[in-house]
Amino acid sequence: MNLLFLMTDQHRVDTLGCYGNPHVATPHLDRLAASGTRFERCYTPTAICTPARASLLTGQAPFRHRLLANYERNVGYLEDLRSDAFTFPGALAERDYQLGLVGKWHGGTHRNAASYGFDGPDLPGWHNPVDHPDYLAYLDERGLPPYRISDPVRGTTPNGNPGNLLAARLHQPAEATFEHYLATRAIEHLDAYAATGRPFFLATHFFGPHLPYLLPDEYYDMYDPDLVELPPSIAETFEGKPAVQRNYSAHWTFDTIPIEVTRKLIAVYWGYVTLIDEQIGRILTRLDELGLTDETSVFFTADHGEFTGAHRLHDKGPAMYEDIYRIPGIVRVPGAPPQVRDEFVTLTDCTATILDLAGCATAPAVDSRSLLPLVRGEHPEWPAELLAEFHGHHFPYPQRMIRDERYKLVVNPESVNELYDLQADPHELTNRYAHPEMLPVRRRMLRRLYDLLRERGDNFYHWMTPMYDVGALDYDPTLSAFEPEGTTA
Repeated sequence: MNLLFLMTDQHRVDTLGCYGNPHVATPHLDRLAASGTRFERCYTPTAICTPARASLLTGQAPFRHRLLANYERNVGYLEDLRSDAFTFPGALAERDYQLGLVGKWHGGTHRNAASYGFDGPDLPGWHNPVDHPDYLAYLDERGLPPYRISDPVRGTTPNGNPGNLLAARLHQPAEATFEHYLATRAIEHLDAYAATGRPFFLATHFFGPHLPYLLPDEYYDMYDPDLVELPPSIAETFEGKPAVQRNYSAHWTFDTIPIEVTRKLIAVYWGYVTLIDEQIGRILTRLDELGLTDETSVFFTADHGEFTGAHRLHDKGPAMYEDIYRIPGIVRVPGAPPQVRDEFVTLTDCTATILDLAGCATAPAVDSRSLLPLVRGEHPEWPAELLAEFHGHHFPYPQRMIRDERYKLVVNPESVNELYDLQADPHELTNRYAHPEMLPVRRRMLRRLYDLLRERGDNFYHWMTPMYDVGALDYDPTLSAFEPEGTTA
């Protein structure tokens, strides 16, 4: 079974037609979803690039693989996986798979994709490396103009300095964009792999639609901002929520940008999604032309979501909202029925699924479950809740989250915890953690999170033991072993 893995970066679910957006043109991903399994509730294990990608590579939760932050803002965590870490490409190589990865790696500083056996240009960093020699050669060979932008969009930071670049106009045709370049290189790999007759795993990791949104006019102006319905959570007040969220809003300069500019930014983000969809369409079309569709499983997902103004935020950060934790999840396996599934699944589950499809043991991917039973239309026992974690970006900031069919609990040790009723408050505007009528829900979810963390071996539970109502204890956290026998208070 060949494996084609298509991945975007910082991609909102609600920008895709197959997930309900009536305006954004994503015909190629919609076609993929219509012919495969679309997971309605797919989530990232952590909403930040490097740790999420390391979870995909290993099938392990971040606390276990310990690659906890992007190296650009690292505050002392590991910058590469440990040398003894299990990774799925190693298992596939043992079964004579050709391994290719075209696009974003962002999985370490000293070891690149080639270190794990992948073919493809070495493209380091968090955003399109437009000065990369291979990209420059691509432009030169085709007589295409170099990268150039104008009309930058940015706000003002709290200290009065210019904020992060959010968008700009790109003075190149679509054929010269980094996205078109990536798809071209992926197609070249497809052609080469098809000629050998050996099975392959080929990943194409787009750097977008991660901000800044740098697009040719055709895509920058593709969607009328008047079509954009601002997210209801733009009414966020941060009342009763961790103060860090308000700080992040200031860092991302939301209140210094006119609301009509925010609306335009969302429209530009939509244009970025359509550009990437077109490039994915080129790859899928070539798969068809090579006659490989019936022997190739195809995945589409993202490492995490994006705020684009939701909760008065941009990018991602220390707030475990659906906007950045829910991600697209589409899997098409030859012979499996088209369907939509409602189970909670994660990016990490792709690891065991890849191993399963390749005939490899899935057990080493210890925090991953193969999606194949779901994809084949079966109804196995499946967890009724979802766990996620965060460890910080600009600074250490540990969080743990559990959500079930209706509620979401977020534990923030430095601040107030959060509890959202996603049925009554789908946009997560009201923190109900301290509401007296929510006590039974709060108690139930705290105990369930505590038990699951202990089962996993996530030592975050030690904070919860003395701080929250987690039920009867089966160990002594009080250091009483140091007290001589018979000592009294």
